[in-house]
Amino acid sequence: MAEEILLIAGVVIAVLMIFRMYVSGARCKSKAKLHGKTVIVTGSNTGIGRATAVDLARRGARVILACRNQINGGVAVDIVQRESGSKNVVFMQLDLASLKSVRSFAETFLKTERRLDILINNAGVYMQGTTEDGLGLMFGVNHLGHFLLTNLLLDRLKECASRIVTVSSYLHEYGNLNFDTLRTHKEFGVGESVGSVFRIYSHSKLCNVLFTHELANRLQGTNVTCYSLHPGVINSDLSRNMNKMSRRLMKPIAALFFKDVEAGAQTTLHCAMQEGIESLSGRYFSDCAVQKVKAKAKDDAVAKKLWEVSETLCGLS
Repeated sequence: MAEEILLIAGVVIAVLMIFRMYVSGARCKSKAKLHGKTVIVTGSNTGIGRATAVDLARRGARVILACRNQINGGVAVDIVQRESGSKNVVFMQLDLASLKSVRSFAETFLKTERRLDILINNAGVYMQGTTEDGLGLMFGVNHLGHFLLTNLLLDRLKECASRIVTVSSYLHEYGNLNFDTLRTHKEFGVGESVGSVFRIYSHSKLCNVLFTHELANRLQGTNVTCYSLHPGVINSDLSRNMNKMSRRLMKPIAALFFKDVEAGAQTTLHCAMQEGIESLSGRYFSDCAVQKVKAKAKDDAVAKKLWEVSETLCGLS
């Protein structure tokens, strides 16, 4: 009887291991070394942002951890340095919920850093609220802060054969952009229910894909390429803003069915370094491969309008 139990347990463990390997998905195959190159990773004090920073630092890059909280950012520097074995990792304060902070970060970076080879727009929030500038929090952080940051750093990016990588989500498929709603509510959507938060988050992720689509059009003829991506369903810190009951219910599900943060960083790393994908600039990736998107995620007119509205909201136009 005991032998049968051990045999069954062994089979269950083996099946679970195979399942976890399947859930983890594809891995970045690039062997690129990044000595002499500089990278910014937003939201890199935790989750897939920090895992991305560790990998890039391990490859020799100078990595700027662009994070909101100075204390958490300092802790993240220590962790990334220890796990990567590199001391060339620094913290710079960036609050994407404040356009003033974005401008301050860009000004400081341009004064203190000679080059920028990879910009990874990774940070994101999943909660309702308002930015310092009176915008919806998810629209402001997930899209507009990164839009302004990218534009302020664009000239420096053009000085290198650089890449811009923006972390979106497959949830962009559930997003829609209503510019009348944005004009009225400073957000693509309204409401405080669980469903409305999900929809507004999805709208912000559609903004990421459309921003990348339009950015690629505007970068034609330069040596800068850009990509958006779905990192996978990640067991990360993004759920920290859910209520306690939701987090408790999610914990065992996440442990089995979600990617860990290292696996979740793989498509970001693929887009940042993989050789030979330059012709796919503006495209959307998942599991380290380019993916087709619905018509609304590559609509030239909507992408152009989003860009123009974003310019106005940021004071760039």
